[in-house]
Amino acid sequence: MNTSPNNSYPQNSLPLRHYLQFSDLDASEYEYILNRSKVLKDKFKAYETWHPLHDRTLAMIFEKHSTRTRLSFEAGMHQLGGHAVYLNTRDTQLGRGEPVEDAAQVISRMTDIIMIRTFGQEILERFAANSRVPVINGLTNEYHPCQVLADIFTFHEARGSIQGKKVAWIGDANNMAYTWIQAAAILGFDVHFSGPIGYEIDTTRLSDLEKKHLKQFSNPKDACVDVHLVTTDVWTSMGYEQENSARLTAFEKWMVDEEKMSVAKPDALFMHCLPAHRGEEVAASVIDGPQSIVWEEAENRLHVQKALMEFLLCGKLN
Repeated sequence: MNTSPNNSYPQNSLPLRHYLQFSDLDASEYEYILNRSKVLKDKFKAYETWHPLHDRTLAMIFEKHSTRTRLSFEAGMHQLGGHAVYLNTRDTQLGRGEPVEDAAQVISRMTDIIMIRTFGQEILERFAANSRVPVINGLTNEYHPCQVLADIFTFHEARGSIQGKKVAWIGDANNMAYTWIQAAAILGFDVHFSGPIGYEIDTTRLSDLEKKHLKQFSNPKDACVDVHLVTTDVWTSMGYEQENSARLTAFEKWMVDEEKMSVAKPDALFMHCLPAHRGEEVAASVIDGPQSIVWEEAENRLHVQKALMEFLLCGKLN
């Protein structure tokens, strides 16, 4: 958990908290944020104005391309009464070699909260270590906590608590896979992982508790047996484009299709963090089929991130 006892948020004296990976919050805090996400979503659907972050500014720093992350954070901050500033590293001094530490000192003196979408987790951690305000991981090569938070909220909406359930991750051992494993250890569910040889989970990155909530399968269909949720991602994440041809060959048998979904629970859901490549990691009949909940999943990035920003800046609200 990232805290800084000698530093506090200057406008409301809350302890400074960052959200750099899923393990930065505990189960009780996630219970609050999931419940709060529902409250904020209901306000949104009812066109009810709610501006707890009036006059606050979010800096959004992007080193990787984005659709859903930028839109959900920018729209979310607006809906909470604040303002969002978009910064692309190509258009700032960060792209010309300014030290991450220096940029953090400056940007955090001019804004109230910062979201970063970058390559290495180490960059994010260096930035947060020098920031006076909360920093949120909008995606790194290692973790994607906001997306998994949205996925879990989506599951809660559709099926209730995810505790005690089984989630199948089919495909690459990427930032999403490792974040799902962190979430499983904290929230008490199990992850069935299946990826081809050379693309499996590196268990040396996992805690002993995380290992207890993970089961790896060489056959992707076996990983889907009796699970409550099947989820996947593109086979080639940003930054690995040079490996695309090799990955297409290696993952050929890992497409989530109707055959794999047929062995899951009858009411199992399908999720994908998008963008999706139909005919590669997922069959069109699955992502566009009755078990798919990808559009609700995408929308829920907006609501969970509002709850997260509100929590980091205001604490728990009644």
